[in-house]
Formats: sequence, C-alpha cells, structure tokens
Amino acid sequence: MRCPFCNQENTRVVDSRPVEENNSIRRRRLCDACARRFTTYEKVETIPLIIIKKDMSREQYDRTKIENGVLRACHKRPVSADQVDDAVDAIETTIFNEGEREIPSSRIGEIVMEHLKPLDGVAYVRFASVYREFKDINTFMDELKKILE
Repeated sequence: MRCPFCNQENTRVVDSRPVEENNSIRRRRLCDACARRFTTYEKVETIPLIIIKKDMSREQYDRTKIENGVLRACHKRPVSADQVDDAVDAIETTIFNEGEREIPSSRIGEIVMEHLKPLDGVAYVRFASVYREFKDINTFMDELKKILE
C-alpha cells in the first residue's frame, strides 16, 4: 500500500478491526518513510449479480429496490429500522448464497416473502399482494389462510 503523503510503498498495518457488522475491515497503517499514519478500508468484492425480470430483460442487482419494497411493506407497522436493515441483510445474504450469476426476480420475491413472514404478518401480506398481483379478494383470502395455518 502506497503512503498517500510521500508515495512510498513501505507501509505497515499497526491496527485492524472489523467494521459494519464484520462486512469490512478498518486498517490503521504507518509509513516507514515519513512516519505518518493513515486509514484504509478493506471490503469483499462480490461478483455482479444480474436480475432476470418478468419480461426477460436483465438489469444489475440493486439493494435499494429490496430495501424500498421491505420499507413499503412495513410502513406503519411495529417494525424498527434496525429490524428492516437486518431483514434486508439476511435477504441479500440468501440471494448471494444461491451462488448464481443470474437470478429471476420471481426468486427474489420469494426470498423476500420468506424473510417478511416471521418479521410481520401484515408486512408479508402487503408484499405478497403486490408481488403476486392478487386479482381479487379470494386470492387474498387464500394467502391469509396459509399464514393462519
């Protein structure tokens, strides 16, 4: 690692600690040439994930779309911001653990519902009603019966 102050290559790590719930590492470095300290962050690089939409078009994975969907489903529900963040993290982990470079949006919807169901029943039904495009009250009632069982 080059020193940002003197551009020398001789730097060493003097302290390391995990940050962002162990998703990255903060390193304090010391330059042997000028004796100045600086901080670097190291994060795992993930492979780009492509989402296959219903119309068979493809787009790059975007975490904010999942966050927005979960937030809308949990609107005015007794679900904290930390619980939403934890759910989105768990959803994202499940998606990336599938190990595929391309994943259908339908699979992502199913994963989101799997994580919303134990979090909040109303949020689950809200998300399911949009995701599954309920056409009438009977489809809605069928989904409610599944939850109650």
